[in-house]
Amino acid sequence: MTTTSSKTIPLLENGDRLTRHEFERRYTAMPYQKNGSNKAELIEGIVYMASPLRFESHAKPHGNIIGWLWNYSIIATEEVTLGIEPTVRLDLDNEYQPDAVMFMPGRGARITEDDYIEGSPELVVEIAASTVSIDLHDKKAAYRRNGVQEYIIWRTLDREID
Repeated sequence: MTTTSSKTIPLLENGDRLTRHEFERRYTAMPYQKNGSNKAELIEGIVYMASPLRFESHAKPHGNIIGWLWNYSIIATEEVTLGIEPTVRLDLDNEYQPDAVMFMPGRGARITEDDYIEGSPELVVEIAASTVSIDLHDKKAAYRRNGVQEYIIWRTLDREID
């Protein structure tokens, strides 16, 4: 009887310290979760797994922001591309899924052959209820370091926009 050894890919866990390559390998291998929280981000080399999203503190404000940005992108300027929750490969230690991005292709960000954003969008928007401390500190520092021009954080529980 012959046995084959198959390498199992370790599960992606909250708090893991990984390279972007390893993060993507494990993220791709993640089983679908019934609660819909398959969202994970690599922030300064650390994995953060999202919890399920609440309606009033996230989904509703997210819809409002998207409406505002869509109007801007369609009416104000045709060159701007709007994306909702795309994967952004910011640098080797950061791979995010922000709530919204806007960019002009060919400037700071580009679409890769495998259909992800690589580089810095001109605008990044986060709707923050439970993630305020991450969004205001580590993410903000990485966006600044990588040349993101505008970063909007809507702190829904505080009813503040930064």
